[in-house]
Amino acid sequence: MKLSEQEQAKTTEDTTNNTEAPLSQSEENTQGFLPVLKNYRFLTLWNGQIFSQLADKVYLVLMIGIIASHFQRPDQTISGWVSAIMIAFTIPAVLFGSLAGVYVDRWSKKLVLVGTNLVRGLLVWSVPALLYLSQDLSPWFNLPVGFWILLIITFLVSTLTQFFAPAEQTAIPLLVKRKNLLPANSLYTTTMMASVIIGFAVGEPLLGLTETFTNWLGLTWDFSKELVVGGGYAIAGLILIPLNLTESPQSKEEKPHVFQDIWEGIQYLRQNHRVRNAMVQLVILFCIFAALAVLAVRLAETLPNLESDQFGFILAAGGVGMAVGAAFLGNWGQRISRRQLGLWGSFGMAGSLVGLALFTTDLTFSLIITTLLGFFGALVGIPMQTTIQEETPESKRGKVFGLQNNAVNIALSLPLALASVAETIFGLEAVLLGLAATAIVGGILTWYISQTGGKN
Repeated sequence: MKLSEQEQAKTTEDTTNNTEAPLSQSEENTQGFLPVLKNYRFLTLWNGQIFSQLADKVYLVLMIGIIASHFQRPDQTISGWVSAIMIAFTIPAVLFGSLAGVYVDRWSKKLVLVGTNLVRGLLVWSVPALLYLSQDLSPWFNLPVGFWILLIITFLVSTLTQFFAPAEQTAIPLLVKRKNLLPANSLYTTTMMASVIIGFAVGEPLLGLTETFTNWLGLTWDFSKELVVGGGYAIAGLILIPLNLTESPQSKEEKPHVFQDIWEGIQYLRQNHRVRNAMVQLVILFCIFAALAVLAVRLAETLPNLESDQFGFILAAGGVGMAVGAAFLGNWGQRISRRQLGLWGSFGMAGSLVGLALFTTDLTFSLIITTLLGFFGALVGIPMQTTIQEETPESKRGKVFGLQNNAVNIALSLPLALASVAETIFGLEAVLLGLAATAIVGGILTWYISQTGGKN
């Protein structure tokens, strides 16, 4: 069932009135993380997110470990094997992001949240048995059958993730009052960043400890690591079973018309400039941080007391800054207009990138500036994500978030491919200054939003 133009106008009008009205004293007393942390239903979703996203990150570590122990020969590098796994993990994000959003609008979001986690857990648990059954089979196209199985399972796990992500994003506005969306998204973003840092940092030690523990128990299991990673997904699914989502029945009455529904989402973005421009800013933000993830390797190489394989320290500094920014927004962000937050964030990012270009040989300043970059990035990303949730009608959130995830995944892929080439041709400092100019474009978009969409 589609919303009429009058209903859409009313939704936008209600949103504008709600977000622009000054807070009363009683409302100010209920701002921050406390009301969100008292919301049992949101805590259920948040706990499920923690286990699911950590399992996602440790999954890739597990795949690298399996490749090293089963397929990599002593005389060859692991890069080609890992690249194939990463491609299998990335393709569904580009192909199915928008498609998944269409179905999320029609399906029970709770069913999607629970089912995608439980099925991902079963897929990971099936890896040891499938590798055992395939070990004597002849290679396909010069690759072991077991490795093809890893590629297929990785593709399926990533495909299910494309359904989980928009279902999770669309569930937040159903669980949290509009005035508490900003702190809720701050917790969501903090958890997402923390899972990246913690997942990749502790993934290998955690799996190593698992193997050590099973050996200490006298067990000769060769699948203890898969049990842990699959268990992370399974725990997330079990946590989400009690989740009580109040969904509009209209979203389940119609069968999805895939291309028509995707086009309807595109048309909505064309008509709602605030949502469209917020999404553009998110794409710019992810482009910058994806490029920084690549450039961090080269930056670590130029910094004293760091090796190129220690680039994780630089990314961790950015993650810490984003977590601090999320905490700041969760507690005090609602007292500041979105226009100010976006402008401060965009120009703060630009200034940080310029500073990073000037201090590529100073470790202390580089880490401080990268932390500031993460902080200002949070000032852009979290308010823009909240704007999209607030202004998109429930019946269209899946489509819109599907399109957003599609755009973000493409935005993440292009810099990964181009940043190292640009650095080789133009140099590290020039590329960082180019990213600063990109951040300024985001600031100009923020100004445009404030001029065409009101105060907030």
